[in-house]
Amino acid sequence: MNKILKLLAYKFLSPNSYAKFIGVKFGSNCKFRTKYFGTEPYLIEVGDNVQTSSNVYFINHDGGVGVLRNLYKDLKKTDLIKRIIIGNNVFIGFNVTILLGTKIGDNVIVGAGSVVKGELMSNSVYAGVPAKYICSIDSYKEKNSRFFLNTFSIEPVKKEEILRGFFLKSNP
Repeated sequence: MNKILKLLAYKFLSPNSYAKFIGVKFGSNCKFRTKYFGTEPYLIEVGDNVQTSSNVYFINHDGGVGVLRNLYKDLKKTDLIKRIIIGNNVFIGFNVTILLGTKIGDNVIVGAGSVVKGELMSNSVYAGVPAKYICSIDSYKEKNSRFFLNTFSIEPVKKEEILRGFFLKSNP
């Protein structure tokens, strides 16, 4: 791909349009808030209803193979590259790094700052460095239910009024 064209696309396209432009395969109702899809974006496959926060990094290659290239003549031109596959209904938090070979199941939440490698089971919450299983989706719902407020997609002034009333009066 022409470097100038890719740079212009990066600068001017929305994250979703940019992902499509560089070859990320993704389903319906996805919302990317990142443009860091690595050097092999065409090896990233994302299901439906997936959202990322900002500063999420998708990395399909392992640069450490450079050490092997220097040690072994038969590996001089070797790369280590794997796919990334993300299921349906997944949220990926702020500043998460998803490493090569990762497979994330359906109905998964990945906490902010996590480094993800391997397979994350469906219906689960993961967080940490490296990302570890925290709890089930049902347990997450139960633990946080007292903080559920009907403020999604309402006007900011009304939302602020509700949040101030809830947090500053009741001190939960």
